Amino acid sequence: MSRIDLNCDMGEGFGAYRLGRDAELLDYVSSANIACGFHAGDPATMRTTVQLCVRKGVAIGAHPGLPDLNGFGRREMAITPNEAYELTLYQLGALQAFVHAEGGRLQHVKPHGALYHMAAKRHELAAAIAAATASVSAELTLYGPPGSELLRAGAAAGLRTASEAFADRTYRRDGVLTPRGEAGALIESAADAAAQLVRLVREGKVRSLDGEDLPLHADTICLHGDGAHAVEFARDIRALLASSGIAVLPVGS
Repeated sequence: MSRIDLNCDMGEGFGAYRLGRDAELLDYVSSANIACGFHAGDPATMRTTVQLCVRKGVAIGAHPGLPDLNGFGRREMAITPNEAYELTLYQLGALQAFVHAEGGRLQHVKPHGALYHMAAKRHELAAAIAAATASVSAELTLYGPPGSELLRAGAAAGLRTASEAFADRTYRRDGVLTPRGEAGALIESAADAAAQLVRLVREGKVRSLDGEDLPLHADTICLHGDGAHAVEFARDIRALLASSGIAVLPVGS
C-alpha cells in the first residue's frame, strides 16, 4: 500500500487569542508541528496541544520560528547562524519539556514561515538549524522542501530528513511554491488537492500552475490549519486518500 504523512501546523494561539480548530484537525493528520512561543504559541497552548496529540496518537513535531509575533514569523529577519542555532535550540527545548512531561516523544522539527524559506536557500542557516536539532536528539527528523539546503544540512548532521510538499498550494515551473500574493497560489478544492497528492505519492510528479509536469518527491504533505474550512478540507482529503488506497502514517513509523 502507498503511504504518506499528513502534517499540520498547530498551537498557533497566544494568550487570549485562539487560532484554528486543532482538536478536530488532529483526527485527520498523522503529524503536528507545534508552535514554540516565538511566532505564535505560549506555554498553556503548547501544553494543551501536546496533550491532544498524545491522546489522539498524532506524532509531535516542533515548529520553531523567528521572534516576530506581530508578523506571525512570516517576515525575514537578519539573523546570524549563531542566532539561528540558539533560537532553534531554545524553542525545541521548551517543547521537548512539555512532551516529556506528558509521556510523549518528539518526532520531528519543521522550521516555520520565513525561517523555513531562509534556511531552504542559505546553507549557513540550514546548518545551524540542523546542528541545534541534532544536539537535542539524533533521532529527530528534519522537515524541509525537496532539494533544499535544509535537507542537505540535516543529512550532513546525521539526521533523518523528510521532503515536504503542500496540499493546498500550487507550484511554479521551477518547482517553487507560487507566492501567496499571486493569483492561483492556493488550491481551494479538497478534490483538487487530493488529486495533486495522489499524483505526488504514486508518480512523484506535480502539475505546475502553467500546466507543466514537474518531478517532486514528498515524504510528508502539509495541510494548513488556519483556513475557515480547514477541518472539512482535511476530512475530505483524508477520505479521498483512503479511497485511493493511500495510508496516512507518520514519517518513519
